[in-house]
Amino acid sequence: MTFKSSRPRASVYAATAVMIFGLATVPVANAAPPSTSDKAVPSRSDQDFDVRDTARSSPRALNAQALFSASQAGVTAQARAELGQQARIDIDALTGTPRVLARTDGFLTGPSREAPRDIVLRYLTEHEGLVGLSASDRTKLNLRKDYVDVEGIHHLSFTQVVDGIPLFGNGLKAHVAKDGRLIQLDGSPVRGLPASLGASTLAAPGKESQRVGFLTADGVRPAWSTLDRPSADKLFQQVTDAQTGALLYRKNLVNRHEDADGAKGLAWQVSPGAAAGGKQEQVNLTQKGWLPADAKTLDGNVAHVGADVNGDQKFQPEEEIGPNADGSFRYKFSDFNAVVGAPCSAARQCSWDPKTPGSWAKNREQNAVQALAYVGTFHDHLASFPIGFTRAAGNFEKVDGDAVEVHTLLNAAGNPGSYDNAFMGTPPDGQAPFMGMFLFHNPKDPTDPFLASNSADDASIIEHEYTHGLSNRLVVDALGNSTLNAFQSGAMGEAWSDWYAFDYLVGKGLVKDTAAPGEIIVGDYVGNGESLARSQPLDCAVGVASAKCPGTPGAGPGGYTYGDLGHILPFPEVHADGEIWAGTLWDLRSALGVTLTRALVTRAMELSPASPSFLDMRNSILQADVVINGGQAAAKIWKTFAARGMGFFAGSVTGDDTAPAEDFSTPPPAGTPTATVTGKVVNADSAAPLTGVAVRFGGHDSGFGGSFAAVTGADGTYKITGVLPGTYPKVYAFGGGADSEIRAVSVRSGTTTVDWKLRQNWASDTAGATVAAFNGDDWTPFGCGPGDLLRSSPLGGAGWSTDKKVNPDGTIQSRFVTVKLGGPVNVSAIEIDPSNNCGDDPPAAAKEVTVETSVDGTTWVKAGSADFKPADLNALHPLTLAPGTTAGVRFLRLTVLSNQLSFYPQVSCTPQPTSAGCVFMDIQRFAVRGTKS
Repeated sequence: MTFKSSRPRASVYAATAVMIFGLATVPVANAAPPSTSDKAVPSRSDQDFDVRDTARSSPRALNAQALFSASQAGVTAQARAELGQQARIDIDALTGTPRVLARTDGFLTGPSREAPRDIVLRYLTEHEGLVGLSASDRTKLNLRKDYVDVEGIHHLSFTQVVDGIPLFGNGLKAHVAKDGRLIQLDGSPVRGLPASLGASTLAAPGKESQRVGFLTADGVRPAWSTLDRPSADKLFQQVTDAQTGALLYRKNLVNRHEDADGAKGLAWQVSPGAAAGGKQEQVNLTQKGWLPADAKTLDGNVAHVGADVNGDQKFQPEEEIGPNADGSFRYKFSDFNAVVGAPCSAARQCSWDPKTPGSWAKNREQNAVQALAYVGTFHDHLASFPIGFTRAAGNFEKVDGDAVEVHTLLNAAGNPGSYDNAFMGTPPDGQAPFMGMFLFHNPKDPTDPFLASNSADDASIIEHEYTHGLSNRLVVDALGNSTLNAFQSGAMGEAWSDWYAFDYLVGKGLVKDTAAPGEIIVGDYVGNGESLARSQPLDCAVGVASAKCPGTPGAGPGGYTYGDLGHILPFPEVHADGEIWAGTLWDLRSALGVTLTRALVTRAMELSPASPSFLDMRNSILQADVVINGGQAAAKIWKTFAARGMGFFAGSVTGDDTAPAEDFSTPPPAGTPTATVTGKVVNADSAAPLTGVAVRFGGHDSGFGGSFAAVTGADGTYKITGVLPGTYPKVYAFGGGADSEIRAVSVRSGTTTVDWKLRQNWASDTAGATVAAFNGDDWTPFGCGPGDLLRSSPLGGAGWSTDKKVNPDGTIQSRFVTVKLGGPVNVSAIEIDPSNNCGDDPPAAAKEVTVETSVDGTTWVKAGSADFKPADLNALHPLTLAPGTTAGVRFLRLTVLSNQLSFYPQVSCTPQPTSAGCVFMDIQRFAVRGTKS
């Protein structure tokens, strides 16, 4: 079952490596809200999860960060002075080591004739204070891979091992130029590794389970890493605690959208009937290296293709595609234009008749051969210079055990079948990826606008899906696991897939691209020439006035900019928001030329830190230019990104920020004097200093000028040096038991004072609050359990979601969470934001709630209640507190009695729920104000 909320949580999209091709369509102004969808509410068992997301903002991690920042302040300042204004010093809050250490205008070291491994180890030793790895830590680094790309750059991956067991998700990656200059360190390696992980008291959860260590807020835990494929569109990489069984990490690795004579077949290059590349031509599949000369099925070095019509993720003998009567794989395409009629046409030919069950079988063999030809052609293109996605880089070949499994006509014979989609699942190197290709045009939906076609007949769709494999194999951790885990990372994953596909097709002259806007239409064939898969064509420039580049009501017309993220649709969505990145790369291609852009975009993936934001990847492209092009294109690169709102002062809290701040500035001139930002953070109610509050410059703590961040001391003060003057639109303060605040800050030459008055929230985990008890389902593994109501984050609270159970008499079972404060508090206010969260739609938001207080956790009194309405969402609302309920409070019990489903009469909950409001009840934030008792 699937369900799409009105505003999905960014983390749900971000960590998902399975993304749909072509369903990010733009709703019309009067479309029904998502809560009226005919799709069912999902089980949360398939949502992505990473316990480290919570750990990074935990009190323990923030305290460790404060101590490390204080001890390393001098070292970091010295490094900034040595590396210059365009240094990238981003310290991971959980490990205290570099998420990325580099500079976009140069190198960390000079040329060297030493072996790359020795260059890296020498740097770690000489810069122990900056990197944070002791001599003991360095002995636990294991060089897993030294991959040399087509430009001669060494990409080294060092895993960290304890008792011979590797750590999952942490480690050290290093990049060394062919002349021995150290380019970058990244990976967030763990400091102070334990001597032993301890015993794995629980049995392995699967046959292919691997023992790993996993870093949590409580240290490194023994764990099991497994791969599980429960269905065709799900391939989960999971890590579970080997002593408690708790889920630590889960990610869906599927990206949905979507000289002998030899074996010969027929294939076109674009789609049936296309003006260029639309006619079937003979292809020698053996000479291309795709199939053995005596092949009896479509099982070769680049792919194994079969017609998985029953959708069971396997190739039964009857689903294999063999040669025809003459021993070849020449199968002619039969168009259904005459049978189906309009909108089928000579330019876009229909491949089946939705009104005739099983008619797709007519082109079953042809379509599979076509899929093999597309995959083989794109494999060869990506492997060639300057892209260089080779075996060493982690591409897909049978000789390495990971040829792509292409399942054409997926579930075509199913009841009901699957339509209008495609996907690619990419496990780590050495394990076969899985591509699923569906029919387009649902015969049961008379409003379905797609052509009666087959996704595997469209070059751009297969190339889009194949590129998900490229990005998930190049943006990886030291163990080779994909790190496209943030929302913006997922959006770039969709954008890269669009860009690489059309970069190839346009480069080959198969798709027309002139100076006129609106010619590059993603899904042109299946969409019958309309931009149904995206809101508008890829080649829409910023500010262009063209009916072909209409934009959307939320983002406006013309090409999109960084500030449009989250507004192209009425909610953040990776395909829609990926259009910003895709358009930027298309502009870059025009500015730099095809060859250089291909090289820079690909090398930047290899240089990317984990969970990159758009700004992280902008920086990596700039750095790639330094490494392979001497930095000659820097001015053009900056001009291109600045025009799309990703200028020097643009801000993003993390890659999960779905409301980044845009800026259109290029960098200040070299030699511009830097400034100091200092100030004090106090309690807005008592004026008392707040300690342990992190103040960070969004987009610049991981970007230029070094690590623009500091943590307040006991007196509430902080100091950040080396800041370039200008206006930074997203500076934020969080932690210390207070509500977060984000604001724009203008920095002047000299010293700029920026004071903060934050509201203390005693119900925050950074103020010592914990969950003492709760009832109902626990959704902690999905980021919305009772403890997540207390979580402090600069992006806002994660929220609590619980189950909704209706009694036979129609009443709703109440659900509560009991919060134990860090100490007694004289409460002045209790505030609640009843909003939906955890990917749910508005009907799941809380309606009736009560709050009780207690001084001892035994005797309770009712402090207040509320009856919320849809207009109350996305804001904190104070309760009217009863006398005698606020002094010396140590415990609070928050109870949800109902949700807001009653405000949505169009929602149906039977026979199948169509809204999260049928099964869940949510609260976004809970705040307790006052003073210590």
